[in-house]
Amino acid sequence: MPSLAVDSCATRLTMASVKSWALRIFVIAVLAAGAVWFHHKRQNRPTRIKLATAKGILLIGNGTEIATLDPHMANGQPEHFIITSLFEGLVAPDAEDPDKTAPGVAQSWETKDYVNWIFHLRPDARWSDGNPVTADDFIYGWKRILSPELGSDYADMLHLLKGGEDFHTGKTKDFSTVGVRAPDPLTLEVTLDGPAPHFPGMLKHYAWFPIPRQAIEKFGTMTQRDTAWARPGHIVGNGPFMLESWRINHFISVKRNPAYWDAKNVRLNGIEFYAIENSEAEERTFLDNQLHVTKAVPLASVPIYRANPPPWFKQSPEMTTEFYRCNVTRPPLDNPKVRNALSLALDRKVLTNEIIKSGHIPATGLVPPGITDEYQSPKTSSFDPEAARKLLAEAGFPEGKGFRAIQILTNNNDSARTVAEFFQESWRKQLGIEVSILQQDWQVYLDSMNKLRFDVVRGGWVGDYLDPYTFLSIFRSTDGNNNTGWKSPIYDDLMLSATREQNPATRLKIMHDAEDLLLTEMPMIPIFWRMDSQLQRSEVLNWKNSKIGHRCYKAIDIGPIQPLQSWP
Repeated sequence: MPSLAVDSCATRLTMASVKSWALRIFVIAVLAAGAVWFHHKRQNRPTRIKLATAKGILLIGNGTEIATLDPHMANGQPEHFIITSLFEGLVAPDAEDPDKTAPGVAQSWETKDYVNWIFHLRPDARWSDGNPVTADDFIYGWKRILSPELGSDYADMLHLLKGGEDFHTGKTKDFSTVGVRAPDPLTLEVTLDGPAPHFPGMLKHYAWFPIPRQAIEKFGTMTQRDTAWARPGHIVGNGPFMLESWRINHFISVKRNPAYWDAKNVRLNGIEFYAIENSEAEERTFLDNQLHVTKAVPLASVPIYRANPPPWFKQSPEMTTEFYRCNVTRPPLDNPKVRNALSLALDRKVLTNEIIKSGHIPATGLVPPGITDEYQSPKTSSFDPEAARKLLAEAGFPEGKGFRAIQILTNNNDSARTVAEFFQESWRKQLGIEVSILQQDWQVYLDSMNKLRFDVVRGGWVGDYLDPYTFLSIFRSTDGNNNTGWKSPIYDDLMLSATREQNPATRLKIMHDAEDLLLTEMPMIPIFWRMDSQLQRSEVLNWKNSKIGHRCYKAIDIGPIQPLQSWP
């Protein structure tokens, strides 16, 4: 019996084990099948790129959260990229070369002397609310931006208009003295202060765009700032797209504008502009199939991509100068010798070739090379630590003694920090100066810069059009983008002479003299001329490079989805 009992127990245990292992195998098989199914679903899941591409929506990194969509209150490149999808000026970026001009609201224009211009507006131009776009909309907009009560940073660009500066500075309150007239709704006559062959190229900038009176005055007066007219549900534009939604610190989406005069040739159904300030986060977002195009590339990634370029890495020259502004209203930065010493203590070749390794060109002046074939920036900014120390001593600070600690202000991203740290170490090592670094979010940083709450601040300028004047004009004493406190009547007179000079060669010579003076006084310290770097998926079609950041949005298209090729 006992043996039988043992045998019976053993049999029961064996049967239990078989059932247990069978259950385990079944569970493992189910889990394995589930894992295979999950992997298959993950590999074929509807990613943001797949969903957006199927809908004809382009996903773009835009760098940072914007401050406004009001063309007259904006002053940054992130705003530029979105505003130019919502509004259109007299001329527009060309589809094949965005730096060239193509007809926009004006279907044609003419001039005999580059001073007097006549623009013929197209009769089918419409605002997104269905109202016609007329010559009066341009005159209303130009009066608005030039009104001193508005306080637009870009009002100075319209000083090119005859009488524009006098109206903007309050010398006259009669806008009829400004050189703009509309003999009929489809004709705009413009008289400039002097000959400007480059005038059509300037008109692609949002400062010159028309403004819808009906939307502006629905929410306030013409010159009232920060009203609700440019917010979701209220904004009225005349561009190829119209605002759909604005999710703060996430993205702004625009959709095709059916009222646009050339709507039949707009290829995208929409665009989403993502506010991703950190370029490393933007790169990860791109590689995770959530963006079609990035605005930038992380500083650390650029040399890797340049050494072994993947097909989705794009790099091209741009008309952009990176520089640092000096607050000349704060001692000891009020002394030109100090500012020149700071400049001479920087080895720009080491910065560009060994630190950031991004392909940027060490800047010897403000105006970047290639803006015109005839203009060459003065080669005055160089690395000369001995001369720097001599100048600092002449200013009363031998070996940095008695020089107060100063602070570098930058916006909050990785490349800004890297460059600021290079400045910090260079000035400590070469001049014996103590320097701290403060980083701020974009809008706070802009406010601090505009109100001169800094010692030295990171700056930069993307050319608004292909002419040296777009760089040099911002350092006139009255320009809203000066942001240094520097004022030079001689410089102002040179820039004024440049706007009135009829001989092209003489005009360039005048601007060269102005840049010489600027680099002698050194209210800003040139650092490098930028190479534009971005990541772009292969299904993005008809995206053309621009030296000055123009995009012909209506020509851009999306082809069939293409997986990112393996790399490296």
